[in-house]
Amino acid sequence: MAAYARAAKICRIGAPTRMKGSVGNYPLIVIVGPTASGKSELALVLAERLSGEVVNYDSVQLYRGFDVGSGKLPSAERRGVAHHLLDCLEPADVFTAGDYRREALKVLADLRDRTKLPIFAGGTGLYLRALLLGLFEGPVRSEALRERLRAMVERRGREFLHRLLARLDTAAAARIQPRDTQKLIRALEVCILSKQPLSALHARGRAGLEGYRVIKVGLNPPRAELYHRINRRVERMFAAGLMEETQALLHRPGAARIKPLGALGYRQACLFLEGKASREEAVSATQAATRHYAKRQLTWFRREADITWFEGFGDDPHVQSRIMETLGRTPVTAGEGALASPAVMPVR
Repeated sequence: MAAYARAAKICRIGAPTRMKGSVGNYPLIVIVGPTASGKSELALVLAERLSGEVVNYDSVQLYRGFDVGSGKLPSAERRGVAHHLLDCLEPADVFTAGDYRREALKVLADLRDRTKLPIFAGGTGLYLRALLLGLFEGPVRSEALRERLRAMVERRGREFLHRLLARLDTAAAARIQPRDTQKLIRALEVCILSKQPLSALHARGRAGLEGYRVIKVGLNPPRAELYHRINRRVERMFAAGLMEETQALLHRPGAARIKPLGALGYRQACLFLEGKASREEAVSATQAATRHYAKRQLTWFRREADITWFEGFGDDPHVQSRIMETLGRTPVTAGEGALASPAVMPVR
């Protein structure tokens, strides 16, 4: 059986309550699961009942103007619960996992000062891992250097970059595939700017999140029903104005540099707007890609440690009750124990 999720102190379940935590064990809830599994609704319910606030870890929802296609919960549907790290970037802004960690730590400090329970909900596992496990201390990205490396790819191909990396860092070159241009560029950037191999920096380790007791709640809905929900959600997105939202973004200055336009839904909408696909083909392609993405998310999160999994959707009152019951079995003060027993067996 997977290790049980470590719990924090929750005084009384049912009515809103203020969280108590020792200096080194402040509670933090993380909700994981595939897209369309009801993470946003579950986060709202937990925030309402536990005096919490929601912190986003979806990479697209960070951007202003990316609303319909990202599944961003409209302000009117947030029921007065504060949400953080939403709409905090301009569309063309560059934002990395390291940037996310830095901003999330600021939010955590603020919530802790106000004795609020942080409840993380989203779907970008890399951002969550960066926050909880930390990142190696590498140099700040250089757009000028990256442009030169991209130009090399255009002129001489990705294999040339891979051979260059092999000269600078044999271990990194063995790990990174020649076709993975993004990772090749970052590895070379680190080697050149730090004047040492990327693998050497990785070997020094990284500092994870300290001072928090992380409680991980996983949602594992039935696959057929999840795929049905995904298909219906994509249809609603296109009906709700995804094409118009994408077109407005394409008309912005520097649209070619707007990275989130390559995200699910937006990428397919761009193909329709460019005349490369019909509306029906764009919808069908988005549905298929989103189903595949949900499968990848489950694969990613199943590798994470200490998640207590629940069968079903986060907007199901029965699932919500089981999760609240599980949280209700935590000790009375932070740092005195773990969840007694998960409501369901963890996913295998």
